[in-house]
Amino acid sequence: MPTWSDLQPFIVSGLALGGVYALSGVGLVVLYRATGVVYLAFGAVGAFGALIGWSLIHDAGAPGWLAWLVCIATATVLTLAYGMIFGPALAKRDPLVKAVATLGLTLILFGAMDLLWTTGGGQSRSIALPTDNGGFTVGQVQVNWTQVIGLGAGVVIATGTAVFLRYTKLGTAMRAMANDREITAMLGVPVRRVEAAAWLGCGVLAGIAGLLLADLVALDATTLTFLVISSLAAALIARLRSIALTFAAAIVVGLVHDLLTPVQALTNYRDMTPFVLAAVALLVISRHRVMGVD
Repeated sequence: MPTWSDLQPFIVSGLALGGVYALSGVGLVVLYRATGVVYLAFGAVGAFGALIGWSLIHDAGAPGWLAWLVCIATATVLTLAYGMIFGPALAKRDPLVKAVATLGLTLILFGAMDLLWTTGGGQSRSIALPTDNGGFTVGQVQVNWTQVIGLGAGVVIATGTAVFLRYTKLGTAMRAMANDREITAMLGVPVRRVEAAAWLGCGVLAGIAGLLLADLVALDATTLTFLVISSLAAALIARLRSIALTFAAAIVVGLVHDLLTPVQALTNYRDMTPFVLAAVALLVISRHRVMGVD
């Protein structure tokens, strides 16, 4: 078994990843509450934006700040365009149909990334943020500012979103749509605008998540596309409702995933972390429901 000193670096990296999972999970929850869509393309649009940003830096010699903005803008435009084109048609469809439709967008983007950015010779890509150039030491562990921003962004986004949903008119409209879309529309709420705002916000968060993960993990299309599973697991543990519970679940997922890395007997199973934690949580929730009914 690894010692405490062996685990410390993985605690830091796990908290950073958990923060990114948290802001991603918050985006998924808000979009689901406003539109009823489980956005499975979240990771793919973030990865697509990050790869475009990487190309601008390495192929066109563009400054880093421009590439970062383009990454976020690309994810935002793709998400908003999808929501505006297909959102109305999906509004009255079953949740499963909505989810499968976003899976189609995931496959299209994944195929485009494989075609445009085929990795040859084991080439490793990453987007270095300016925060990599500094940091501080906690005990014997070096912490860079990107890791701090990853965790801090999760805290800020989760807190800000909870306040937004509770105290603003647009947030109130989103919560009302989550309860009953038809009645909300009959009360004069501009449903299309509210949905557009939800798609826009989700796209911005997808771009930010893709940018951070491209630095914290690696800029690999497959890795970034399927990292949405961890965020989705956190959202499912929170039953796609609670922002606070989504944040807590995301931190746990990130920590457990990274803490399994130095354990040789379990390191090959660490990618199962989101599935196992989500399954256990859903079983516990279902058991409490049954006990409550009884």
